[in-house]
Amino acid sequence: MNGAVFFLTVNFVVALSFSALFAVVAMRGRSRVASLWLAAGFGVASLSAVSELLVTFGETPKLWAIGAFASVLIGMVLLRVGIGELYGRSLRGSVAAVFIIASMTVCYLIYDLPRGTLLHAFSYQTPFALAVLSSAVVVLNRGRLIADRFLGVVLLVTGLHFFAKAGLAVLVGAGQRAQDYIYTNYALVSQSATAILIVVVGLTLLATLVLEIMADQKTESEVDLLSGLANRRDFERNVQTHLAAMPNGQHTVILCDLDHFKRINDTYGHHVGDVVIQSFGMLLRQHAPERAVVGRIGGEEFALFLPLTDVDVAVLFARALSVATTTMDNLPDGLSVTASFGVSSLNSTTDLAEACRMADMALYQAKSEGRNRVKRAA
Repeated sequence: MNGAVFFLTVNFVVALSFSALFAVVAMRGRSRVASLWLAAGFGVASLSAVSELLVTFGETPKLWAIGAFASVLIGMVLLRVGIGELYGRSLRGSVAAVFIIASMTVCYLIYDLPRGTLLHAFSYQTPFALAVLSSAVVVLNRGRLIADRFLGVVLLVTGLHFFAKAGLAVLVGAGQRAQDYIYTNYALVSQSATAILIVVVGLTLLATLVLEIMADQKTESEVDLLSGLANRRDFERNVQTHLAAMPNGQHTVILCDLDHFKRINDTYGHHVGDVVIQSFGMLLRQHAPERAVVGRIGGEEFALFLPLTDVDVAVLFARALSVATTTMDNLPDGLSVTASFGVSSLNSTTDLAEACRMADMALYQAKSEGRNRVKRAA
């Protein structure tokens, strides 16, 4: 086995492995469609190694040579489709089809031209470069994270390297016939460079999708999915972060509880109860100050932390929330929702648990006095 055959085998196994990995990732991440396109791209591109070997060791070399070209090109176009799905820049099917047909026509027409000439080398490599550079442009224009930038640069280098391969074919030669390719030094350099770039591109794309899955899991662990607010753990963590940054400030905690929520569920059904939770969560997000921390800490219990806010101001804010609650949208006709509020101050001498206990006592007083009101902790 010579070096080129070895790297062709490696490229086949690596590309097929990435295809399987992206298929697995498609079952976990939110970018399922993008992952499946990427899996298809690596899977189709892996067939080029088989075609290259059949060019030399099989019959009808011209057919297999065009097949090798087509599998690489179609694989790259499929990767472009997947990357477009991932970054919100879809590739039109008609454009992809015209590009593939035109490129394969050029490949067919140049097959009998002398190999290693400028015309043959650049005509052969340019479609690959254009396909990958198109993906690089999408990522660099759409990506915002460092991982996105890195992926864009990797794709840019990969696209440009096809022009370098064309120049190398002219300088050192790529064999007199297609069957001679795997015996040339050019094939050894070309396939080894391809092996490296397949691994780098595949790992970078995989890392991008894994980071997305990790971000989703982090969101699920910190955000209450029904209300869209922080859950109890994330609420407490964010409040502690604020307190550490402003240890000498005067802050306020507001606890609120939807009145007669069980009656709403029993009368209108749990679906309407979920709508009430969603609407109240939206109301809190819309009205809370920019630096406030808002969370759902129980079934129908919510909490707000207002940094650097006097308790009297917080009471007025809670009263405004109480009024706004009665006018929430998206509720069934005849359903009027109210909420009760307890307000407590919080400073460097009072920990969060104690402030919440005081606010909860005030909330209990508001409920015992008839609900739909705001009470300030003693």
